[in-house]
Amino acid sequence: MRNSLMGLVLVGLLFAVPALAAEAPRGDAKFIKGAAEGNLAEVKLGELAQQRAASDAVKEFGKRMATDHQKAYDELSQVASQKGVAMPTALDRGHQRRYDKLAKLSGADFDRAYMKEMVRDHDKDVKAFQKEANAGKDPDVKAWASRTLPTVQEHQQLAKQAYAGVQGKNSPSASPSQK
Repeated sequence: MRNSLMGLVLVGLLFAVPALAAEAPRGDAKFIKGAAEGNLAEVKLGELAQQRAASDAVKEFGKRMATDHQKAYDELSQVASQKGVAMPTALDRGHQRRYDKLAKLSGADFDRAYMKEMVRDHDKDVKAFQKEANAGKDPDVKAWASRTLPTVQEHQQLAKQAYAGVQGKNSPSASPSQK
């Protein structure tokens, strides 16, 4: 009886220790979930932009977002799997609301609303990725954020340029808060 109990405890420890060692710290897991939700939204919204936008520049931006964010989601899925973090596979409530709102628009109205959303979203994303890259606890999650940050920053600049274009401004620094 005693040997059986000891055997069960050892077997339990064998399974528990690797699982605990691979788990991402709470803040890193939250970052993974948020980044994954954002990537899913960018893919869906990018596909929507390709269908609903009037401007070729906005359609191209949407295509780039769908491609780049699908790649980022796939790469993040590998990290999340190693860390035992479940990846979302559908839009969360907030992103779904924004998608539904934009899906009702088309043409120039869509262009302005979509690009305004993209500037706001990428401004927020740059801050989140910088925070994770600088202060994340898990080295793998931190490394992914650091590798991905330059692309997010590039998207931020492209979004500002496209937003300025649909607003009729030539300034690439135009932002939704200036409107």
